[in-house]
Amino acid sequence: MAVERKFIAEGVRKARVEKYLSKELKRAGYGGMDIARTPLGTQVTIFAEKPGIVIGKGGKLVHQLTLDLAQNYGVESPQIEVQQVTNPSFNAQIMAERLANALERGWYFRKAGSSIMRRVMESGALGCEVVIAGKLTGARARTQKFTEGYIKHCGEPSNTIVEKGYAVAIKKLGVIGVQVKLVPGGAKMPDHFTIIEQKKKVPAPAAMVTSIGDVESEEPALPDEKLGEDQ
Repeated sequence: MAVERKFIAEGVRKARVEKYLSKELKRAGYGGMDIARTPLGTQVTIFAEKPGIVIGKGGKLVHQLTLDLAQNYGVESPQIEVQQVTNPSFNAQIMAERLANALERGWYFRKAGSSIMRRVMESGALGCEVVIAGKLTGARARTQKFTEGYIKHCGEPSNTIVEKGYAVAIKKLGVIGVQVKLVPGGAKMPDHFTIIEQKKKVPAPAAMVTSIGDVESEEPALPDEKLGEDQ
């Protein structure tokens, strides 16, 4: 297989696995996954808000996930590891799923979008962007964007620093797509800099040297005294 075809096949496989896990682990607060090749097989790390639901009773669910990844998606010797998301407000995928659930429950799109953005910013994020697209109020599709703070849209920081999440809300009028981008608190931007003020050197006070015999002593210089007129 050519190198280009191999890269494309790996990307398609990862997208299929991502879609499968997001559907199966929706109740567990699925927050994304990471796939890495190891000498013993394929390490699949699942990030979830409720890891107990991912593991299941006696490890039944995680065992079923391992079999499905190996048989249906061609993952070689999958080894699943579950990690808990400590701060869900900094996980873009979890925030996107919550926004989609709010829209399906009947929340007005402006209220739902601003609520998610406000929660992310109150948690200490540097920036947040929420995009809702679809049939929001009528038969014609439209796009609504909510932005606050600092967001990178291009370059390497947009791929390494900005967290991205996608979700879909199914309503009677049609399908509504949801996209959430955020910059976690404490992220170091390449264009960030600090100015260090130079400390001013304080000159040392002048000293007057007087010699008494063979011993020298230093005394502070006295200010000039004003001479009297009758002197």
